[in-house]
Amino acid sequence: MKGMTTSSVPQIAYETGSYEPGACNIGPAEIARRRRAGVAGIAAALVLAAGLLIVGAPPVTRIVVALPLSAGAVGLLQARYRFCVGFAVAGLRNFGPLGAAERVTDRAAHRADLQRAVLVMLAALAIGVGGGVALALLPG
Repeated sequence: MKGMTTSSVPQIAYETGSYEPGACNIGPAEIARRRRAGVAGIAAALVLAAGLLIVGAPPVTRIVVALPLSAGAVGLLQARYRFCVGFAVAGLRNFGPLGAAERVTDRAAHRADLQRAVLVMLAALAIGVGGGVALALLPG
C-alpha cells in the first residue's frame, strides 16, 4: 500500500492539516486512537487463542480468532497508514482533536479514499484469516 500513488487526485490543504486523498485522512489524535484499538484487538486475539489451545478446542473452532485479529489488524493498519476506513466511507477527515471531523467534498478525493479503504480492509481480513487458519493448523 505504501507504493500506491494518487497522482490523479491533487493534495488538498485544509486549515488543520494536510489531507492526501486515498493516502492520509487522519492526524495524530485519530492515529493514536486507532493504534490503541489495534493493540486491544491483537491482545484479545492472543488471549482467545491461548484460551482455545488450553481448553483443547477443535481446530475448526480456533478459526474464530480471525475476528479479533482482523479488528486489531485494521486498527494498526489505519494507524500505520494514517488512514481511517470509517472516515473514508463516511466522506470525512480529521487532523484536529477527536470529534472535529470535517467533510470531504471533492468527489475524486472521496473515490480515492474509498479505494484505499477497500485495500486496508482486505489487508486486515487477510491477516485475520491467515492467523485463524494458522491457529487451526496447530496440533493440539
